[in-house]
Amino acid sequence: MSQATLRIQKISGHAGSVPGEDTQRGYTVCKLIDTTTCIGCKACEVACMEWNDLPFGETVFDNTYQTMPATRWNYWNLILFNEHEREDGSLMWLMRKNQCMHCAEPGCLAACPADGAIVQYTNGIVDFQQANCIGCGYCITGCPFDIPKMNPTPHRMFKCTLYTDRVSEGLEPACIKSCPTGCLHFGAKDDMLDLAEKRAKQLRDHSNFPNAGVYNPPSVGGTGVVYVLHDAANPEAYGGLPKNPRVPLFVKLWKGPLKWLGNVAMIGGLTTAAASHDRTAQQVGLGIALAGLVSKVVSAATTPEADTRAWDDLPHYLSFASLALAPGQHHVNVEFRDGSGRTVAGLTKSLTLQVADGRDTVVFLSDQSVTPQTL
Repeated sequence: MSQATLRIQKISGHAGSVPGEDTQRGYTVCKLIDTTTCIGCKACEVACMEWNDLPFGETVFDNTYQTMPATRWNYWNLILFNEHEREDGSLMWLMRKNQCMHCAEPGCLAACPADGAIVQYTNGIVDFQQANCIGCGYCITGCPFDIPKMNPTPHRMFKCTLYTDRVSEGLEPACIKSCPTGCLHFGAKDDMLDLAEKRAKQLRDHSNFPNAGVYNPPSVGGTGVVYVLHDAANPEAYGGLPKNPRVPLFVKLWKGPLKWLGNVAMIGGLTTAAASHDRTAQQVGLGIALAGLVSKVVSAATTPEADTRAWDDLPHYLSFASLALAPGQHHVNVEFRDGSGRTVAGLTKSLTLQVADGRDTVVFLSDQSVTPQTL
């Protein structure tokens, strides 16, 4: 594998074609995890921390051998320990290496509104670019595996990169190098699937695991990380591995039909605003409600420029907050809050809204969740 394996295939929040698209061909890479030979030694956890130079975080004892209950922004790879009782009453460990699955149709990338914050390379690896991340957290809602985690200090998202720096130089991931039992493999996806199917057949024919199989869910287009499971019919037993993972429907809607409807509504709003002669200042951005109802356009004017940053200085990404107003003039404070619910200092916007006859609904487009408060 060479640098060509990191040629970009998809970009989040990006309109138009991908630079260099289809100029080179390469094969899709894949990590194979054989849960039947994992001994829970956690060597891969240590290798991940050391190679990626992740900062230390305190572990949490939760009456299990797991290092901590779940992955964190600074802990991308976690061995899950699951005690399972078989039909004959015997107990067995179902251990699973939990990390980003690098979906062929990544929900995180589909949900992300920031241009270039998430990229998918032609080799299948899905990678986060923190320099372009706006910290909205939409990738969390788009991921069916609950993988992306936010660092609260710089407010940026992190997850497993599948060692793009090593893979681009023809090296295998550090976690693969560290595994002492050979339960981890890395290579072309076709080769890994062939190896996985052979191992699953061996388990069915010789090890009394009639339901052994390969986990490579087609509902997300397949994954760049595949598992060999003792019981492929019950993946939930392996620490909640979803049987049929799907990108949430609302993500597909708002990045598809609702996005186009929103564009139409915004153009209509701007056209109406330009024709209006009674507004006192700059028109505020309007959009559509999540229910799909197009809001009526109202005349909205900002208070003097000195009080806060101008509205147009803020990135307008798709968050919604609606406010039903009776006829008359209304003074409103709009607070921008981060993913933890804290008000972002310096981003409180004071507005004066003039509503004509009848009740109108104002729907704000903003970079974060918006909490309108009528004074």
